[in-house]
Amino acid sequence: MTVSIIVGTQWGDEGKGKITDLLARDMDMVVRYQGGNNAGHTVVIGNETFKLHLIPSGIFFANVLCVIGNGVVIDPAVLLQEIETLRSKGHPVNNLRISSQAHVILPYHKDLDKAQEKKKEAGRIGTTCRGIGPCYVDKYNRRGIRIADLMDPDALKSKLEWNLEEKGFLLDKYYGMKVSYNVDSIFNEYLGYAHAIKKYVVDESSSLVRDAIKKNKKLLLEGAQGTMLDVDHGTYPYVTSSNPVSSGACVGAGFPPNVVNEIIGVVKAYVTRVGGGPFPTEIEGGIGDKLREWGGEYGATTGRPRRCGWFDGVVMKHAAKVNGLTQLAITKLDVLDNLDKIEICTAYEYEGKQITDFPTDIRRLAKCKPVYEEMPGWKEDTTKVKDYQHLPEKAKKYLDKLAELAEARISLISVGAERGQIIRV
Repeated sequence: MTVSIIVGTQWGDEGKGKITDLLARDMDMVVRYQGGNNAGHTVVIGNETFKLHLIPSGIFFANVLCVIGNGVVIDPAVLLQEIETLRSKGHPVNNLRISSQAHVILPYHKDLDKAQEKKKEAGRIGTTCRGIGPCYVDKYNRRGIRIADLMDPDALKSKLEWNLEEKGFLLDKYYGMKVSYNVDSIFNEYLGYAHAIKKYVVDESSSLVRDAIKKNKKLLLEGAQGTMLDVDHGTYPYVTSSNPVSSGACVGAGFPPNVVNEIIGVVKAYVTRVGGGPFPTEIEGGIGDKLREWGGEYGATTGRPRRCGWFDGVVMKHAAKVNGLTQLAITKLDVLDNLDKIEICTAYEYEGKQITDFPTDIRRLAKCKPVYEEMPGWKEDTTKVKDYQHLPEKAKKYLDKLAELAEARISLISVGAERGQIIRV
């Protein structure tokens, strides 16, 4: 039995898609356990680039069963477009399964997202306005519509009527957004989605997962976003609406924690962040702009430019503790190839003292200044390296420092976007 969880250790965008794709070829099942289409995992195969927003990154292997778990929120229109795009490029998607317990994003969720972002009094989060947050609110407020409800016209109609009345009132009277929802129109639209995805839906995806574990199958659990965007353990309120951390996999896929063997932390060799919120090691202009261009740091979902910064060891330690990392997969090492010197944040200075525990209260975090250790750059091309021994010595020392901060061993190093640009350690 091998159950592995793959998590982002920073603010998302660490390159989890490529690592999941790499590991999936040896798996029997890949499960996406949280988030929605506000995140995108990029997989490069030859000359083609695939951006997956809901479908697990193992979909390119026909023998791997890919499951969208109960913890995911699904925009059916986006899911169907993703399926169609994959089919048009020769991937039949016959190995996809969708949990009937997953919640559904509806038009009013997107409108609420937009309205809340415009409400200055509440503070802007920098959301993608895809409706993910409001959908999770309905889930925990027990007003949500699930995939199972799409398959039951009577249940769908009654839940839609109540929700449209409530959301229409809220949008109009509080947010000042004039909307006009037609119950029958939305009802018929979502019945169409139900018909289109019905063949993929399973009543108990968690039973599917647990049965696979019982049969000693190899499972990979794939999260979206990263640790610092976790609603409980990240830079709240500038976070996502779910739990990307490793423990979220158990809830979002429905299995017990005592079966987990490996927790793989995906670590970008520097740090990026999209949207608002604190970012202690951010580099404004200069090298920060160069990292963005060299690394192609633009959101896979929105195309928004990512903020870039030096590697943050305090964040790394926090992620290692929260997730219980057993392995590291380092990505985009090659982006640093041209630098004369590289900074690593090893601590924060807070009120005259050095601290190494990450302060999740952003008021404290705002007063923290990064303490840097300077390391020499290697000034050599790493994109063609296949063997760890052939990496520049200065690159190895940099990697050793990252592993030291995480207190976990490095098992994979990515030196380019394409599938084959990987070093196994």
